[in-house]
Amino acid sequence: MPPTVRSASPRTSAPDATSAEDLADTLETAEAAEGAEPGEEKLRSGIQSIEVGFRLLEVLTSEPRAMMLRDLAQRAGMSPAKAHRYLVSFMRLGVVAQDPLSGRYELGGFALQLGLARLARVDGVKLARLALTELRDALDITVGIAVWGNQGPTVVHWLESSHPAKASLKLGDVMPMLSSATGLLFAAYLPRSKTAPMIERELAGAQHSSYGSTPRTADALEQALAEVREHGAARVEGMLLPTIHAFCTPVFDASGELALGLIALGHEGAFDIAWNGAVDTALRACAEKLSYELGYSPTPR
Repeated sequence: MPPTVRSASPRTSAPDATSAEDLADTLETAEAAEGAEPGEEKLRSGIQSIEVGFRLLEVLTSEPRAMMLRDLAQRAGMSPAKAHRYLVSFMRLGVVAQDPLSGRYELGGFALQLGLARLARVDGVKLARLALTELRDALDITVGIAVWGNQGPTVVHWLESSHPAKASLKLGDVMPMLSSATGLLFAAYLPRSKTAPMIERELAGAQHSSYGSTPRTADALEQALAEVREHGAARVEGMLLPTIHAFCTPVFDASGELALGLIALGHEGAFDIAWNGAVDTALRACAEKLSYELGYSPTPR
């Protein structure tokens, strides 16, 4: 009697959690490509695994201390096993380093080289000019850029709105320290050793100033500068020029120093001078983005 032949059904093992996560990433990429319009697919397509792994680098960048694997993985939204696979590759590339004693992970030497290369190439004024063009077009307001020069805060870029403010400002103008939003911003954030000569000269003549809100004493100035720091920006209402209101918002560099000031101004009644209003909010968002591009972090690293 011939032996009974049993048909063997193929055996499949259940995928582990890491494989399931990788499969989900792959499916997500495929679904995004399927949902894209023709011509959009090329813009959307990319390597999903790089974007997923980059979450680990984002966490390490924002965290001031080295991290244990479980904490790093949790913050990045992935399993420890999956995070470990990415970290092994990142360590081979020098982007991530691991402490041999504690086992904690932190950014590696090549990450530093990447950051330094970026800082060496970045031009804050150039970036600000591009960003302010978009802001001017979006809100139709007059905007500008000021940097610290030999004589004080100096206007280096200016874009008029469709209804120009009669501010009589031009490139190269040096703004007063006490009666302009730009001057108050630089006085608030620069070392006093830089600003003292200009401030003392203007305070000496402030008793005869026609600007009603201009600080006339050292105490009044300190109070005004404290308000600038409290709000994180400077604001004047008709101080330098009657009926002209203005904001000046700081952009910081990688060392936390004031790099430049973003100016926005307009006529009374047509310019939103309120804190947290449309102009203030948009200018702050622009300044924060530029500060990030220049390597600034609001929290110590």
